Amino acid sequence: MIQLAVLDMAGTTVADDGLVELAFTRAIGAQGIEPGDDRYDAMLAHVRATMGESKITVFRHLLEHDEAKAQQANQAFETAYGQLVDDGHCRPIDGAEDAIRELQDDGVKVCLTTGFAETTQQRILAALGWRTLADLTLCPAQAGRGRPYPDMVLKALLTLRADATANVAVAGDTAYDMTSGTRAGAGVVAGVRTGAHDRPQLAAAGATHVIESVRDLPGLLRNRKLEK
Repeated sequence: MIQLAVLDMAGTTVADDGLVELAFTRAIGAQGIEPGDDRYDAMLAHVRATMGESKITVFRHLLEHDEAKAQQANQAFETAYGQLVDDGHCRPIDGAEDAIRELQDDGVKVCLTTGFAETTQQRILAALGWRTLADLTLCPAQAGRGRPYPDMVLKALLTLRADATANVAVAGDTAYDMTSGTRAGAGVVAGVRTGAHDRPQLAAAGATHVIESVRDLPGLLRNRKLEK
């Protein structure tokens, strides 16, 4: 029986609408890397391929492990994304809030996770009126490491006291979400098609199920319970 659902935010429960990529390009621009620069297209391709990963980890790779530059770029990203949220460019995936409440009504605790910093996560939750919606919210710094590592899933399991990793469902829109879920030993690792990666990418990364949206997750878990 699934006791805990660990749900990604941007692209899974929160509509991305290109905001992550826009904030990344602003952060890269702060490092003097603009369209037309030989590095720009390669960096943007890496950003798209690593959607779901901890943002500071992405910047460390992009800026050749120059920690000072990576921290500066990460701060520029968080500032840019936070400004976009404050300007009203933030909305839930259709049906996401209802899905979270359905899961909770079915006795499943819900943790919302992100690759953003805690301050940005809290700004998103405040903008959506979701600060008290989930049972727990986590960012990489609160758990140890971000995706693709299993730390946030395992931290949620320990905090919300699920009985076993097999009793955890993970849902996300990126291959990194799938990898994190499989490394944690989650019983359900569901890819959703509302974000960065497509069905083949999600399946190749270990998805046990691929669904159209997070709104389909409560039904998936109910059907799985009946099948057992």
